[in-house]
Amino acid sequence: MKNKKKSFGGLGQLTIPVIALCLLVIFNLVRDMLFIYYFKDPNYVSFFSIELTKNNLDNMVFAGNLISIINGASELAILAMGMTLVTAACGGQDISVGAAAAIAGSVFVKIIKMSPWVNGIVVLFAFVCACIVAMIFGSFNGTLVAIFKIQPMIATLILYTCGRSIAYWINGGATPTVSSPVISAIGSFIPGIPIPTPVLIVIAMAIVFKLLFKFTALELFTQSVGINQSAARLNGINSTFIKLLSFIILGVCVAVSGCIGVSRLGLINHETLLLDIEMDTILAVAIGGNNLGGGKFKISGSILGAYVIQMLTITLYSMKVSSTDVKAYKAIVIILLVVIGSPVVKEKFGKLMSKLLGNRSKTAVKGA
Repeated sequence: MKNKKKSFGGLGQLTIPVIALCLLVIFNLVRDMLFIYYFKDPNYVSFFSIELTKNNLDNMVFAGNLISIINGASELAILAMGMTLVTAACGGQDISVGAAAAIAGSVFVKIIKMSPWVNGIVVLFAFVCACIVAMIFGSFNGTLVAIFKIQPMIATLILYTCGRSIAYWINGGATPTVSSPVISAIGSFIPGIPIPTPVLIVIAMAIVFKLLFKFTALELFTQSVGINQSAARLNGINSTFIKLLSFIILGVCVAVSGCIGVSRLGLINHETLLLDIEMDTILAVAIGGNNLGGGKFKISGSILGAYVIQMLTITLYSMKVSSTDVKAYKAIVIILLVVIGSPVVKEKFGKLMSKLLGNRSKTAVKGA
């Protein structure tokens, strides 16, 4: 009975993202073999090649498609962690994370520009201010959902609509640049470390979530509220607080992502910063095997889902697909992944596997 509850014949919740990553790896391996051994293209560079090269600051850094994947998905992976909690607790999604990140990024730049010099302390203070502002807006969304019982997607539509305008007002409509070795290190590489800094930040955030779940009952409470709010309340769990807290934690993730985005570019552009990342974040949670209706969740699944989306994007770009067509191809593949991971397909596949395994057992008994 336990095996039936696990997706795809007991392979677990991570089945979909793992299979998707494997398929993308196999596709690129076959493509490499065709171009290298069949077409014998001397200019072709393997999709999986990683080289140690010098960047603009004359530092030795890793470069290649795989580095681009784990680096480019950093903001998405961080947002997916926070979105997973909101989805699990509230049974809905926050579609304002991109706009909120633009607000946090604008606050980050505003504080830095107010200082006559930029050092580590100023950048840290600016980041804390960005976190506070993002948590306030997260509390606003959480209040609408937890207290006023508004469906999450509708409640967050308000900030989704006006958030980038607020970011525009914070810096007076300008797109100021910020230049400092500290900010460059956050957005690219720390001198002497060849791994992109955003990747290290993702690892740090994942560790924070792991410790949070290990030393608190947050994971249990969040799942309980998402599965059955009334039963959770009868067991003494404050469902309103848990929902509000999930939005506040997402606010921290939003601030971290917004600051990384600003540090990559060295400026704040409220119109383009993490544009359209909301849908990719929701898809990362879905591809990660999490129930979009709330309940049981797995943060690691959402992180893998983010890398699946980024690997698909880099694969398409490596095939010279134009940026205007990438979204269409991504949509087709993601629809297939979401359909394959749907409860209906999982149930039918589980029944098919049980039937096949049952027939195999009967055959073995007859043979004996």
